[in-house]
Amino acid sequence: MADFCIDQAAGLRRLFAQRQLHVVTFASGVSGVGKTTLIANVAVALAQQGENVLIVDENSGARHMGGFFGVSPAGDLLQVINRQRMLEEVLFSPAPGVQVLPAGHAARQITRLSSAQQEAMLEGINALAEPTDVILVDSSPGHAHGFSPWGLAAGGAVMVVSGSGASITDAYALIKKVSLALDRRHFRILANRVKSAREGQIIFNNLKSVASERGVAHLDYGGSIPADASLKQLGQLCQPIVEVLPESPSALALKAFANHMLAWPEAEYEHGGVEHFVEHLLHSAHTASLNALAT
Repeated sequence: MADFCIDQAAGLRRLFAQRQLHVVTFASGVSGVGKTTLIANVAVALAQQGENVLIVDENSGARHMGGFFGVSPAGDLLQVINRQRMLEEVLFSPAPGVQVLPAGHAARQITRLSSAQQEAMLEGINALAEPTDVILVDSSPGHAHGFSPWGLAAGGAVMVVSGSGASITDAYALIKKVSLALDRRHFRILANRVKSAREGQIIFNNLKSVASERGVAHLDYGGSIPADASLKQLGQLCQPIVEVLPESPSALALKAFANHMLAWPEAEYEHGGVEHFVEHLLHSAHTASLNALAT
């Protein structure tokens, strides 16, 4: 009887480990559009709904995710890949239901990992103590063709733009580059720090029209987040607005985006959970490396 209970418990653990996974990467054509602050707030909003969220932070220096939460990361995924640290030594949890994986150094090496390093990465990610429902990737532009392998592997890719002309122009240039060089042809546009929902819709309409006319990519509207002085101020205080001022216009918009994001269709490999996704990621990184060499 005891053996049966143990086997049953193990079976249940395997069943629940195969939870449906959402992986979404966030990119921008230019810095300063509020991408990291946006991701941090979306992560907290998702966690408030009971989702277990992992943020993969490809940034380093002053713009890393730890800076938003007031945390100094103790290490990087690259140290896990090189078997210098355990995953739990590198991860940190700035809010209930949210874990952050610093990966700024690993991001620059991911297309050049040896077989042993790939195996170490798989082992490390599989050591996550908590089941993961959502992975949010804060993408760095420091990659061949300006787009992260995490972004190529993710089921959803969000291009964050603001109302500035430079942001819009550079976002389109990045979409075109990634579409032509790496065959990623579907993006969602999220207009951040805009004066009104109408402005966000206009930005999207213009981008979609140009991309469609030139056959570059298919764009969908991800929504808009209104400009809000409180959002910036709370960010400077390392506080997510969805937690401190949950009824503010920007917090409501961020929570609506988080809800909408969960309804997006998943890629087939995301049904296999984190392990299957990471295997797909490593394959995508290898393909991206070959494409970069060919161009």
